[in-house]
Amino acid sequence: MSGYHKPILSALEHIEREENIRILYACESGSRAWGFPSKDSDYDVRFLYVRPEEWYLSIFEKRDVIERPISDMLDINGWDLRKALNLFRKSNPPLLEWLQSPIVYMENHPIAEEIRRLSPLTFSPRSCVHHYLHMARGNYREYLQGEHVRIKKYFYVLRPILACEWIEKYNTMPPIEFERLVDAVVPRESELKAVIGDLLVRKKAGEELDYEPRINPINAFLEERIEYYERMAAVMQKSSGDQDQQLDDLFRSVLKAVWGKK
Repeated sequence: MSGYHKPILSALEHIEREENIRILYACESGSRAWGFPSKDSDYDVRFLYVRPEEWYLSIFEKRDVIERPISDMLDINGWDLRKALNLFRKSNPPLLEWLQSPIVYMENHPIAEEIRRLSPLTFSPRSCVHHYLHMARGNYREYLQGEHVRIKKYFYVLRPILACEWIEKYNTMPPIEFERLVDAVVPRESELKAVIGDLLVRKKAGEELDYEPRINPINAFLEERIEYYERMAAVMQKSSGDQDQQLDDLFRSVLKAVWGKK
């Protein structure tokens, strides 16, 4: 664990006291979890929390996220459990990524494992591919056009496109780690795998990877796959089940377990 583990825990505990909440789960969500951080990458900490039961018994709509300004390389924000479970019903990819992060800072309740157990029932290949395709298409158009491009942005297009490849191949949520995606869906001994591997070595070595000539094998692959998934996304499978009652019961059980209500 990095030297920032203690400051992260301290910041989370401070948020608990300040907001009168209980944090159920906290993890790393950005480039550090993906496996290719820069030397100056922030710690992108995301968490799920629950408030006392009385907070939910109100006629007023209340803010269901907690965000803190980026400070000392810490980018911390979280979602209320009720919000998270509603997004989980819709197979929300960011939440599903949080739940399988390889870097977990806090897990004070089995809720994360219980949601993971239900994930196959709510997983929607269609909505997840739409999410990753939107991400890939936007980053490609903004950063990877022209003869000279921002080289490090290849990772921010490759990762979502390879996630689409995983979903089509395995019909499950893709892993968050970039190298696992590459190993699983990019053909071995291919030119594409070689150039991605070279780029990853440079990124891990701490190179700046700013403007350089475009890498044609990667561009050709990305253009072809973006076009392909623009056709395929609309006909992919939706989620297979309705788990509303289970999620309601899960939410209530967490409230009782955390705050001791009978």
